[in-house]
Amino acid sequence: MHQPSPSPGSPDFGTAYSSLDEMAVGISLKAQHVRELMSSRPALGFLEIHAENYMGAGGAPHARLDALQEYPLSIHGVGLSLASERPLDATHLARLRTLCERHPPTSVSEHLAWAGHSGHFYNDLLPVPLTDAMLARVSDNLMQLQDTLGRQVLIENPAHYLRFDARELGAELIPETHFLTRLVERSGCGLLIDVNNVFVSAHNIGIDPAAWLESIPAHAVGEVHLAGHGEDTREGLLIDNHGAPVCDEVWALYADFINRIGPRPTLIEWDTQVPALEVLLGQTARAQTLLHSTRAQQLARSGEEGDR
Repeated sequence: MHQPSPSPGSPDFGTAYSSLDEMAVGISLKAQHVRELMSSRPALGFLEIHAENYMGAGGAPHARLDALQEYPLSIHGVGLSLASERPLDATHLARLRTLCERHPPTSVSEHLAWAGHSGHFYNDLLPVPLTDAMLARVSDNLMQLQDTLGRQVLIENPAHYLRFDARELGAELIPETHFLTRLVERSGCGLLIDVNNVFVSAHNIGIDPAAWLESIPAHAVGEVHLAGHGEDTREGLLIDNHGAPVCDEVWALYADFINRIGPRPTLIEWDTQVPALEVLLGQTARAQTLLHSTRAQQLARSGEEGDR
């Protein structure tokens, strides 16, 4: 059973709550791995699903979750369009609530993105101009989402492929880490930090990934995503395609990040060109090793402080 998010005015408002163990490492649930997961029952911290794939009334998707219910579940939304001008889709919200009631998750998350406009839905996580007006819109929609579900939601930072022009927008742009921090303060949400998205954005729009991660408040981080990416050599862009192993640079950023904020539930995302389960388990083992190293360093530091 989940714990409700702290209420506004509470000293813990904006602190990420997750019933996932902070040392948990999980994978995205893929249909081609279900049979092997059911037979081998590997030691995984949790499974993640995309909410929109499970909004039907029955069938194989729900049967899979029932068969694997021993694993904690993270529900990751990709289609709510929190930054869209239109009101949140009431039918979509109701289906998400039903999904959370049917398969109670340990974590629920969504993206800082939009996908719908003028009655059309785009199957992409489209970029958001980070202005004061957008902060108010996303915060209002996020609070409606959290009220509907009766729980805190984690918001994921997107990968960037372009820069907005403040003069064309006629509004001052807010640095992304400041925007996320203010979103936490206004809505009480937590943050899901995708380290690969930070790395991809750093390459594409010229930010310092280490400084970006250094600016994120530790108390708000409830989960971390790691993924691989591709490269568009014609455009000189990195593409967040979730179709490759996590690269060494992202592993290094992740190690530094959790060393600063402490261990956090971590997901290995691999959604295209999905490899054998054994390959995914190799990636989870690497994340687990780094989490244990961080925990050991924390204990050593606290021991040194206690000896003073």
